[in-house]
Amino acid sequence: MPTIVTGDGVEIYYKDWGSGQPIVFSHGWPLSSDDWDSQLMFFLRHGFRVVAHDRRGHGRSEQVADGHDMDHYADDLAAVVNHLDLRDAVHVGHSTGGGEVIHYLARHGVDRAAKAVLISAVPPIMVQTESNPGGLPKSFFDGLQEQVATNRASLFWSFPSGPFYGYNRDGVEPDPGIIANWWRQGMSGGAKAHYDGVVAFSQTDFTDDLRAVQIPVLVMHGEDDQVVPYADSGPLSAQLLPNGTLKSYPGYPHGMPTTHADVINADLLEFIRS
Repeated sequence: MPTIVTGDGVEIYYKDWGSGQPIVFSHGWPLSSDDWDSQLMFFLRHGFRVVAHDRRGHGRSEQVADGHDMDHYADDLAAVVNHLDLRDAVHVGHSTGGGEVIHYLARHGVDRAAKAVLISAVPPIMVQTESNPGGLPKSFFDGLQEQVATNRASLFWSFPSGPFYGYNRDGVEPDPGIIANWWRQGMSGGAKAHYDGVVAFSQTDFTDDLRAVQIPVLVMHGEDDQVVPYADSGPLSAQLLPNGTLKSYPGYPHGMPTTHADVINADLLEFIRS
């Protein structure tokens, strides 16, 4: 399998297919680069080079005990970009991956990047604080960590069966294959990475990162997102970005790149080509 070794000695798995302008995909918690299958195949057919890696501790990357924080996530992404010598890249991040993308661009600069896209992404900050009263209570994330530590397999079945894809909404028919694929991806990663990752995606404040990134950024968010609620995420990120554009999707769930891949892919392509 194609891998690189980061500066702190962690083996990171990646996919690198095709040629042309590179599009780099960063996945959500607790998944892997496989969650981007629909996007990788779509953009490969449209003449792009597609790159996606498994975050440390996730998927086929090394299950190390440490480094499960946004600084390391951003540095690992930089290691992949630099190893492949990617230039004029478009970075696309879903959920936790959106935080990874914006932190990477703020931390490592935009010299190698052309544009970015945040899909159902965790910035500016998820947890409720005095400065972010609309966030989710810390007790919610504490409970999520407890479930990861004690019964991860059950959590990783119920989460995609319900709020992640909106399968708990009236009139929405669950897709057993999508649910099973989510479970497969989650269980292929390490429990320690998933446990620590809850803090990384929920408590990191990306406000300064968003303000620092000058390149065009498209913020795509479903208005029925039950995982990263719309009002405290997408619109606020778009306002903080110097060159941000918000595109909202009434009724769409958190996992809309999978459930509504045809719409999301078409809108991504339009933004990239614009």
